[in-house]
Amino acid sequence: MSAFLDLQAGLLAYLRGQASLAVWLGTPVRVYDQAPAEVVYPYVSFGRVSAQSIGGVEADVTEQALNLICVSRFGGSEEAKAIAAELRVLLDGAELDVAGLVSLRVTYIDVFRSADQRTTYALVRLRAVTEAG
Repeated sequence: MSAFLDLQAGLLAYLRGQASLAVWLGTPVRVYDQAPAEVVYPYVSFGRVSAQSIGGVEADVTEQALNLICVSRFGGSEEAKAIAAELRVLLDGAELDVAGLVSLRVTYIDVFRSADQRTTYALVRLRAVTEAG
């Protein structure tokens, strides 16, 4: 379970420290594990996370798939797309301060509107590979 928590903590710290995200997500940068009840738009929150062991000779190697979800009420998809693009630039191949992190890649982006037609979501899927000590 530590790999989950360490990766999320590293991502939160990294993303909250990015000036380029502050342009879109304000200061302090609105990246949440769970969005507050009185949330300000746009924001990014953590979504589904899955992990599986992929073996390893010298250490236990785990592959994690983690979703970041951008939520926008801009009135079009441009804002959500721009934030997703910035997340991709910042995270694809990023070297975070996370113990055992071998690689981090953006594998998928999907931008779509909700049924209410007011909210646009951008799902950014990450693939992280970590090694245990």
